[in-house]
Amino acid sequence: DGSLYEMISNGTFDDIYVGDYIKAAGIRWTIADIDNYLNSGTNFLGKHHATIVPLEILKNDSMNETNTTEGGYVNSKMATVVLPAILEDKILPVFGEHVLTYSTILSNSVDVEALNFSGGQKKGASNGHSWYNRQVDLMNEINVYGTSILASSYHDNTLDNHQYALFKLRPNLISSSWLRTVANASEFSFINSNRNVETLKASSLAGVRPRFLIG
Repeated sequence: DGSLYEMISNGTFDDIYVGDYIKAAGIRWTIADIDNYLNSGTNFLGKHHATIVPLEILKNDSMNETNTTEGGYVNSKMATVVLPAILEDKILPVFGEHVLTYSTILSNSVDVEALNFSGGQKKGASNGHSWYNRQVDLMNEINVYGTSILASSYHDNTLDNHQYALFKLRPNLISSSWLRTVANASEFSFINSNRNVETLKASSLAGVRPRFLIG
């Protein structure tokens, strides 16, 4: 009836709690955090908002067609093809004009010969990032776990440097899916069925569980 968006936009959040969900199109769209990006980014996000993460995996797909992380996350097949299709087919039909545009920092290049932060056993590390205006993205390691685990460098963890309240309160809601974190020259970070983080070849099929903001 519109009361959800009224409670968000006026900043009262009177009857909105982390863990609440809206069931639509067979998906439980869950509130993962509240106003956690307020006043952030180059567009200085001033709108009150809720960060939404689906409880269900929306589809299985690969990060890239081949086993490479060159171009970082923002130039991956996931970011340029898969997520825009999910936005159009699954998210906008439910939330429409209430899906917000936010600015964020995303990795956009990889040095395939660089030693990475995850012990130096594999080569390849993000070596560049920039600001982008976005409506949907994968989460990174810190959004889920509150810390960097297998990230190849800091370029995937700059603005997104905090854990979502949902996963702090209910870690059992962490589920097997891709993360946008570059791990090395051929792999991205991935949450396995035991809720552990591991690396997975970029062309592998795995769950897609993105985040977006509504307000």
